[in-house]
Order: sequence, then structure tokens, then C-alpha cells
Amino acid sequence: MTPYDVIVPAGGAARRLGGADKPGLTVGETTLLDRVLAACTGARTTVVVGPARPTGHTGVRWTREQPPGGGPVAAVAAGLDLVTADTVLLLAADLPFLDRRTVERLAAALDDAGPAVDAAVLVDAGGRDQPLAAAYRTAPLRAALAVLGDPASQPLRRLVGGLARLLVADTDNVAYDCDTWEDLEQARERDRG
Repeated sequence: MTPYDVIVPAGGAARRLGGADKPGLTVGETTLLDRVLAACTGARTTVVVGPARPTGHTGVRWTREQPPGGGPVAAVAAGLDLVTADTVLLLAADLPFLDRRTVERLAAALDDAGPAVDAAVLVDAGGRDQPLAAAYRTAPLRAALAVLGDPASQPLRRLVGGLARLLVADTDNVAYDCDTWEDLEQARERDRG
């Protein structure tokens, strides 16, 4: 498999959680961010875009989007400055069930798809594609960013919407994210289950 890097946007405002530090919330005894980082152990470089915080993982590179809180496209722009692999995975910081197998499955799917495909994107059980659970070819992602202009407050779909995508079924329901307190409680129940 082609070496890959990872960018984890982790500087959002978590408005639906009342501004809580979402990556620092726990499922089981582990923070959401540490759960995502555990799935990234095969990455050559892992960049977390957001305020630096304690983590159980070494070798993580930290950076901030400009302006801080500038949204996911600004986070991708900041992260891309620190990656060098031809493949980069964009992974949300609130995916408590993401695992290394899925990360590697996305990277391998992009490898296998050939150069005409720019991204391998996980599709959840509801049929929604998850652009922050996806592998991208770095060069087309950078090109799309250059065309977009100022990344601050841009929607992520504007950045990745024009890329040729391969949709990858989320057979293990790892694309489950925690956007609300109810989502977090359901994740905790599933983890205990």
C-alpha cells in the first residue's frame, strides 16, 4: 500500500455541544481524539489541526488553522502544509469507532482505484458520504484548495465536491460521529454494549 499521511481537523466550535471541547470528550475511558489517533498508527505523518492537548500518542504534529476556528477547509489547508505523502486521509476528531482496518481499507481502495479517482470516501449506513472519513490524492486536493481561494469559513463540500470519488461502504458502522450530547451518549452505550 502507498504510504499515507493523516490530517485530523480538531478545532471546531462544537456549537451543538454548547462549545464543549469535543475532541477531549470521552467514550469509555478514552478521548474521542485518542480513539481516532489510535486508528492512524499506520500513517507516516499525523497532523492534528486545533489547539494542542495531551494525548496518549507520540509523534503527532500540531498546527492551527487560520484564523483559529476558521472551519474544516481552513484546517485542511493548515494540515496540507505539513504532509508529504501522495495520499492523505482526512479524519474527523469525533469518530469513536474508527479503526486502523478502516483507515487502511480507505487508503488501499484509493490505491486500487487508479489515477482517475481522487478520493475514496466512506459512506455511512444512511447512504451519506463522509468527506472527513476519506482518503484523498494529495495533489488534486491541493489543486482544489488553490482554486477555492481563501479557505476560511468555506464548506468542506465546496473543496472536495469536484473530486472524482470512489464510495466505500461503511460495513462496520465506524463513520458514526458525535455531534450532539445524544450522539455521545449513544456512542457510550454502544461502547459498553
